[in-house]
Amino acid sequence: MRLIGVTPEVVLPGEAACVNGLFRAGLPLLHVRKPHLSAEELERYIERAGAGFYDRMVLHDCFMLAAKWGVKGVHLNSRNPRPPEGVAAVSKSCHTLEELGAAVGFEYRFFSPVFASISKPDYRPRYSPDELFAARDRGVIGRSVVALGGVEEHTIPLAAGYGFGGVAVLGALWGSGAGTVKESEVSERLEVLLKLCEQ
Repeated sequence: MRLIGVTPEVVLPGEAACVNGLFRAGLPLLHVRKPHLSAEELERYIERAGAGFYDRMVLHDCFMLAAKWGVKGVHLNSRNPRPPEGVAAVSKSCHTLEELGAAVGFEYRFFSPVFASISKPDYRPRYSPDELFAARDRGVIGRSVVALGGVEEHTIPLAAGYGFGGVAVLGALWGSGAGTVKESEVSERLEVLLKLCEQ
């Protein structure tokens, strides 16, 4: 299964160095979701966090920075529903099976919430396991769909069973999100998650 990291919304102390360490430790792709940063602030973040690994970053905001920094692409969402000219839209957020089925032409699509969210306590799954299995059997969930929401060590095998081709992790990677993040701790979590996705 494909593993995708997602940044916390708020920049944590030590986060930029942590991100660069995660890339060095083998994180294949990181979605940079910083809706509260200005374009200037986000550009400084990209420069520091992605040094040498810009092609592993996908932007959720400030799409005008995508071409300048040579990032992999952009992620369409309710705040930014269209890509800028000349920049490929790599992915899109979907929250219903109907929306997921209608989203075509993307490298992959996020579908959430699949499980009860770790980082957002009130973000609960909309569909039952039986409904997800049925969506898999109809081909709505498949290799180009990435499970998001509540993805952690114990739910990754369940996501694979539902037919998801990948998982996106936020809370399982960054922990509680309170205080300074430590590269060693985040890298250890990444190692566990990568091994689970390889099975």
